[in-house]
Amino acid sequence: MMLILLLLWILISGELGVMKFRIGPNGVHFFDRNTGLNVLLDEFCPHQTVWSKSPRQVSVALTNLCDLHCAHCFAPKHKALLHADQVLTWLKELDTEGCLGIGFGGGEPTLHPDFVDICKRAAGETHLAVTFTTHGHRLTQPLVKNLKGSIHFARISVDGIGHTYEEQRGRQFSSLLRGIESIAKLSPFGINIVINERTIFELDAVAELAQQFGASELLLLPQQATNAVASMDELVGRELQNWVSNYRGKVRLAISEVGASGLPICDPLPNETGLQAYAHIDASGILRTSSYSTTGMDIEETGVMSALKRLRNTLEIKQGTQT
Repeated sequence: MMLILLLLWILISGELGVMKFRIGPNGVHFFDRNTGLNVLLDEFCPHQTVWSKSPRQVSVALTNLCDLHCAHCFAPKHKALLHADQVLTWLKELDTEGCLGIGFGGGEPTLHPDFVDICKRAAGETHLAVTFTTHGHRLTQPLVKNLKGSIHFARISVDGIGHTYEEQRGRQFSSLLRGIESIAKLSPFGINIVINERTIFELDAVAELAQQFGASELLLLPQQATNAVASMDELVGRELQNWVSNYRGKVRLAISEVGASGLPICDPLPNETGLQAYAHIDASGILRTSSYSTTGMDIEETGVMSALKRLRNTLEIKQGTQT
C-alpha cells in the first residue's frame, strides 16, 4: 500500500505541483491549495492508528475587534487579540499533523495590526491553504496588493441587498460592492449570507450578485441566537429548504454544519466528523469544537495538539456520562 501511495504522490506532485495529503477514516485525501483540487483515494481503509491527528480545517479568530455592530453577530464582544508568533506556532503544529486549511476571522481579521504579516507567514512557512472572512469595507488597494499571493481563498459577508444590507450592517451597500470588486482581484472567493426572516427573500438577488462578480461559492449561514436576535425559525427554515431545492444557479452552494438539517448535502468525507473535521480557536486562545461552542480548552504553553487531545478526552467523558 505504501509503495502505491508513494507512486501516486510522485505522479500527482509532478503534474500538478506539490499536493498535501492527510489520512482519515474515508481514505487518503490529497489537496492542492493553489488550485483547490481535492483527490480522495477511498479504495484504502487506513487503520485508525495512522489517521492524521489534526482537524482537516481550523478557523482562528485573530481578534474580537470589529468596526460594525451587527445584531446577528455571535462573536465575543470583550477585547482580545492573538499574537502573530503564537498563531504561527500553532499553525505549524497543525500543518505537521495533517491540517489542510486555516481560516482567519474575528471580529474583523483585517483590524488585526499584523494581519498581512500573519497571512504571509502562514502561506510561506506552512503548506496550509490560507483563507479569511471579512465584511469587505477595509479592502483598500494597498491591503489587497500586500495580501496578493498569500491568500488562497477569501469570503465576504453579504447579508441582503440594498436597504436590507444597510439596515443589518450599518454601512452603504455601494461600499460593499467596492469590497467585492477588491476581493475578486485578490483570490478565488465566496459570498456568505446569514439566513433570517429578511435575507431569505433576497437569496435570488444575492446568488445573482455572486455570479455577476465571479464568486465560486455561496455559503448559507442559518442565523444563530445572540443576545439581540433569535435563531432562524421553522418558517424561514422551510423557505430555505424550498429555495435550495429549486436553485438552478451556476454558483456552488454550501451551508454551515449548524443548521444543515433537512437540506440536501453532499459530504465526500462522511466518516470524518467532529474534531477530525473541524476546530475553532477563539481570540483568547481557547480551542473549541466550533465558534458557537461554550466548551473549550486553553491552548497554553503545551501547544494546540495537546489542547486538542484534552478537548477530545473531555468530550468523550461527557458523551459517556450522558449515555
